[in-house]
Amino acid sequence: MIQLDEQLFLFLNSLGSSTWDGFWLFMTNKYNMIPLYLFLLIYSFKHIGWKKGLWFVFTIALLISCTDQTTNFFKDGFERLRPCHDPDIAPLMRLVKNSCGGLYGFFSGHASNSFALAVFFITFFKTISPNMRWLLLWAAIVAYSRVYVGVHYPIDILSGAFFGSLIGFFFARIARRFLLP
Repeated sequence: MIQLDEQLFLFLNSLGSSTWDGFWLFMTNKYNMIPLYLFLLIYSFKHIGWKKGLWFVFTIALLISCTDQTTNFFKDGFERLRPCHDPDIAPLMRLVKNSCGGLYGFFSGHASNSFALAVFFITFFKTISPNMRWLLLWAAIVAYSRVYVGVHYPIDILSGAFFGSLIGFFFARIARRFLLP
């Protein structure tokens, strides 16, 4: 399975071109997503009010802390090298970023965080705004950007997306119980 994952990574990573590098670098930079996060927070405050909105922000902070800390736990526990740190893979791939990041990559924090947020907002606002489903596309693009730039294998992405989706759903169900009528 690891060999298939490496082959798929090399195939997907090799599809990149300098024409698209800027787009994928933009999508992989978490700070470029601040306008989206601000929009989602404003939307949330508008629909649930300030008092519940503050609890909502606290819930999101717990959500991100949970995904981040669990991701780090898995990375340190599995110690799977990122493709850009793997001496067998690194010479065969395109590293689009200036740096490779931490030594280990299983599973992707970008994938887990983006899917956790997407599923959280979709689940929380499912009766208020079914249009939130577009966030899954955003999360998938952010997750794929990590393969494109050369810092994660596809299994890292899929595992992070799965974990983030579970955590996002769990947190949204709890938040709905306390913050929505």
